[in-house]
Amino acid sequence: MSATPTDLGEAPPAPVRTGAVVPVLASAGITVALMQTLVIPLVPELPRLLNASAAGTAWAITATLLAAAVATPIMGRLGDMYGKRRMLLISIGMLIAGSVVAALSSSLVPMIAGRALQGLAAGVIPLGISIMRDELPAEKLGTATAQMSASLGVGGALGLPTAALLAENFNWHTLFWLSAALGAIVFVLVVRFVPESAVRSGGRFDVPGGLGLSIGLISLLLAISQGADWGWTGGRTLGLFALAVVALLTWGWWERRTSEPLVDLRTTVRPQVLLTNLASMVFGFAMFAMSLVLPQLLQMPKATGFGLGQSMLASGLVMGPSGLVMLVAAPFSAKISKTRGPKVTLMLGALVVAAGYGVGSVLMSSVWQLVLVSLLIGAGIGLAYGAMPALIMSAVPVSETAAANSFNTLMRSIGTSVSSAVAGVILANLTISLGGYTLPSQSAFRVVLLIGAGAALTALAIASFIPRSPSQVSAEEGEGALQDELGGGLVVTREG
Repeated sequence: MSATPTDLGEAPPAPVRTGAVVPVLASAGITVALMQTLVIPLVPELPRLLNASAAGTAWAITATLLAAAVATPIMGRLGDMYGKRRMLLISIGMLIAGSVVAALSSSLVPMIAGRALQGLAAGVIPLGISIMRDELPAEKLGTATAQMSASLGVGGALGLPTAALLAENFNWHTLFWLSAALGAIVFVLVVRFVPESAVRSGGRFDVPGGLGLSIGLISLLLAISQGADWGWTGGRTLGLFALAVVALLTWGWWERRTSEPLVDLRTTVRPQVLLTNLASMVFGFAMFAMSLVLPQLLQMPKATGFGLGQSMLASGLVMGPSGLVMLVAAPFSAKISKTRGPKVTLMLGALVVAAGYGVGSVLMSSVWQLVLVSLLIGAGIGLAYGAMPALIMSAVPVSETAAANSFNTLMRSIGTSVSSAVAGVILANLTISLGGYTLPSQSAFRVVLLIGAGAALTALAIASFIPRSPSQVSAEEGEGALQDELGGGLVVTREG
């Protein structure tokens, strides 16, 4: 008989407070998402505030996008190797550092550096989902991961009114001090309540794979985000697209041949993982249309005939409830996934988002109509975002959870980046003139909304082909076999 800690006179290990893990991790996800939207009210004023050109200050947004794209898959892999909690704390630390740098900045270069550091915290949400898989009992995992996944949308929606309120009433540096303070609070909570998982893959980090993926993603996203300004057929844009293709193909070749890849492509090409990632990318494209269209419609001058003439704060308050709806939808997402499977939940979420955009293409003439549209789309996002990690985690080994979730998050980010570029082209080309200014027309907004609806329906179609995971099939076969035995007269008894 082996000795226990009590037999040896040692104190037993402290029990893990799983009840605190979920709210702490969800708060971390909301804080990171909040950081991404806090700067939006400042964008028109940044050239004056930083004494720089509009093209230069655009890098305050672009730097965050590029840093997040690079950090998400790398931090996921490092989390699997060296500890997810450790990488989570490092990510939150970079958020705090970036916020402080931006809060102290008064010129362009430190602002871009601070925003890039903030972007490096983007791996918090997939790392949080992966910690939940390691630490929570199975009956709580579905709801918890749905809430964590929805935190991306919740933080984004709540960040807009918060940022607008602060920007209108306080010095602009306050936005970044708030981000730093929230990051510090979350850091302490993670240290106090989130345990370090014993599930690790070990091995060596794939440096060539990390460099190759970083070069490919930066080239791709830079071309997408700057293509409208540089010209889609310009030398820089086409050159970056070409570099992205070469870098990503080379990266894929290397990943298939190295023994310890950054991303296990053998896992990602499994039908369930591949189709979930494709659906996530298309769904990310659909989701972002709401953030581009509704605030502009709300703030457009009434003289246009379709603008609602609302302030930035009022616009943020209209968008805010959608974040709360996402949070409310998360438990329903988990319940549907438990009874019908996450594939059905993802399809239902895509259908609700498509319906929301369809309604928005018709109802856009008053504030209450746009509130209704944002609530519908928010509910669909909450359902779908809760299903994505469930689909991924049911198809990958526990040792690859963080890397797989991070790659899925990356796919969504690529979808939103492409959506921003496509919508920008449409809004720039379908315009009206008012008082010497060129503004997007109502038709432009309607086209973007209809494209969003089409993208959501495309995600639904892709999701319909996602196969059941082996675990689902085994469970159903086992249940069916037991029912057959009971139907055949077998009596099950418990001995002892």
